[in-house]
Amino acid sequence: MSSDEFWVRFWGTRGSVPVSGREFLRYGGNTACIEVRCGPHTLIFDAGSGFRPAGRSLVERGIEDFDVFFTHCHYDHILGLPFFAPLYKPNFHVSVWSGHLAGIMTTREMLKAFMQPPWFPVPLDICRANITCNDFRANDVLTPREGVTIRTGILNHPGNCVGYRIEWAGRVVALVSDTEHVAGILDPNVLSLMSNADLVIYDANFVEDEMECYRGWGHSTWQQGIKLCEAAGARRLALFHHDKGRTDAQLAVIERNASKRFSGAFAARDDLVVEI
Repeated sequence: MSSDEFWVRFWGTRGSVPVSGREFLRYGGNTACIEVRCGPHTLIFDAGSGFRPAGRSLVERGIEDFDVFFTHCHYDHILGLPFFAPLYKPNFHVSVWSGHLAGIMTTREMLKAFMQPPWFPVPLDICRANITCNDFRANDVLTPREGVTIRTGILNHPGNCVGYRIEWAGRVVALVSDTEHVAGILDPNVLSLMSNADLVIYDANFVEDEMECYRGWGHSTWQQGIKLCEAAGARRLALFHHDKGRTDAQLAVIERNASKRFSGAFAARDDLVVEI
């Protein structure tokens, strides 16, 4: 492990619900969960069904002190939380962050709401890990670990959502999911998060031809992602939050079309590791 290593691992890339079957083998079926490694520091973004294998991996690698950040708390971004093995181990230190419900609900209140009967049979109190909760507001600048700077911004999604810009050793990863764009407009909050990023992870749940049917759902398209990356001077674009029904064959077509328009574009898939 080098002191300035910077990489992203996708543990879950789907939106809405997990999927399974032969038509979903290549890109995977887990919902949102991303691991970011910044030298000695481990950051996890969202706790969808991909949070379970992420937790198992952390235990196997002996990573006992790390941060978890929530973009928001819709089901597809939280359903892995009760099945995250590190929460039940007394030697683990988990620092949890959220800002989308600032002024409405604290991070600890949010976690307790996830894990309580009748929705889950046992409460958060059963967890033996040392859990620290951190509240922030969108647009705050966070410094969770030495040398790590995370800039935040509000996204256009029902119930609020926070986008993140992770800066480490002179490089940048931007996470912009979930958000809905307005036709013909480049969201200044999103552009700020993406500015000169080495990698942008962007909500590509829909394609442009579908947007009129799904206005108000809070999602975007690969075409808009490319426009934003070009305007922001970003280098690579990971298409993320794939529609639950999008098959491997359909995603392969989207990936091919996107890469023709923007050479740095690719479709994220479960277990993919991207060096920054």
